[in-house]
Amino acid sequence: MVIVDTSVWIDYFGGVVNAHTDWLDGRLGVEPFGLTDLILCEILQGIRSDGQFQKVKKALAAFDLFSTGGAEMAVRSAENFRFLRARGQTVRTTIDCLIGTSCVVRGHALLHKDRDFAAFERHLGLRVIHP
Repeated sequence: MVIVDTSVWIDYFGGVVNAHTDWLDGRLGVEPFGLTDLILCEILQGIRSDGQFQKVKKALAAFDLFSTGGAEMAVRSAENFRFLRARGQTVRTTIDCLIGTSCVVRGHALLHKDRDFAAFERHLGLRVIHP
């Protein structure tokens, strides 16, 4: 399963062409893709028009959705944050920490354009797609 981060979806829905959106576009319908509840929230928060909101919400409903919530995931995310900070790598947002931890715990790969996930890849074994 490949989780697609908000940083890629924003470009994709905005019509931006880059290595990440090309990779995603070329594999839609071929590989299993998913997103987390927090990624879904981040994407939908940024949409201004009601019509576009409904269109994007419907498009994203086609993908598997994974929860980043619950006590176990919160504790694991805090542990990962502390582990990375002790190694001089501070993750800038709690959301990225929850997404990264969720992917590591479930063994999902992550397609992203966000520097915070580099520490997860380097120190915690996050599988990252590098188009």
